[in-house]
Amino acid sequence: MTTALLRTSGELHARAREGRRAVVMTMGALHEGHATLIRTAREIAGPDGEVVVTIFVNPLQFGKGEDLDRYPRTLDADLKLAEQSGADAVFAPSVDEVYPGGEPQVRISAGPMGERLEGASRPGHFDGMLTVVAKLLHLTRPDIALYGQKDAQQLALIRRMVRDLNFGVEIVGVPTVREDDGLALSSRNRYLSPQERRTALALSQALFAGLDRHAAQEALRARAREVPATRARAEALSAIGESRAAADAHAVAKAVPGGPSAVRAAARLVLDEAARLNPPLQLDYLALVDPSDFTDIEDGFTGEAVLAVAARVGTTRLIDNIPLTFGTFGAAS
Repeated sequence: MTTALLRTSGELHARAREGRRAVVMTMGALHEGHATLIRTAREIAGPDGEVVVTIFVNPLQFGKGEDLDRYPRTLDADLKLAEQSGADAVFAPSVDEVYPGGEPQVRISAGPMGERLEGASRPGHFDGMLTVVAKLLHLTRPDIALYGQKDAQQLALIRRMVRDLNFGVEIVGVPTVREDDGLALSSRNRYLSPQERRTALALSQALFAGLDRHAAQEALRARAREVPATRARAEALSAIGESRAAADAHAVAKAVPGGPSAVRAAARLVLDEAARLNPPLQLDYLALVDPSDFTDIEDGFTGEAVLAVAARVGTTRLIDNIPLTFGTFGAAS
């Protein structure tokens, strides 16, 4: 199969269409994480469906001083990877094709959810992201659109937009792909020097420290539910909690057993250590949030959550996250 390169929406709309169309939206510089998205789209669309990969570096997503001009453009390599991963077509429009007449006067607003975390660090970023996603959904007319869970806030906002504004498309999130050392795949990883990369590993290490703390405490809660509510049980749980706190430092000792505070504390310890490395990790945020609106969760919370981190190493800004489930032993992922 040869993957078609299309430059205009007219070329895309002229294609004979059978089955469902699945779209993977990218800004190019494709890597194995994108390949996983494309292969998943191929599985969902099936042999009779169509997989379209969009490649468009959206200027509305880049704020003042950000890396629009520096962002890698590797179309030939991207076409090859898309073809190898099962794409039927690559839609790579020009800026004029997407924004005829210049930057749009009417845009999608991300609302309060888009002002938190990434939105606070990059004002206007999510408005630009949602605007181009809305336009590309209209231009490509998919039945299904797939996005990586590494950009958790982006995925949550796209789902919200599709629901709130009645887009007739199914949104599918695909788990984060990681390199062998745990670093989440990103086009920006190529900017890291060997020393910077070693420091950058603290992002994923912090998340997995939080995950380990969460798993241990969920197991503790599960055992507690199996034991009668007696004074002996309370004393035993207290002893276990104190032992774990001693191992994890004073911050965890103050955390509510089984609660989000302990998860945050375990992750924070790793990030604090990385801040003393050479080069140092410069933390932007560490947050444990409700994925429905990206507000912080408190101790006693039950349900789905996202542990998210953003930091700068040298001149490169990186993000990562993992999903957690509170209150259901064994449901963390």
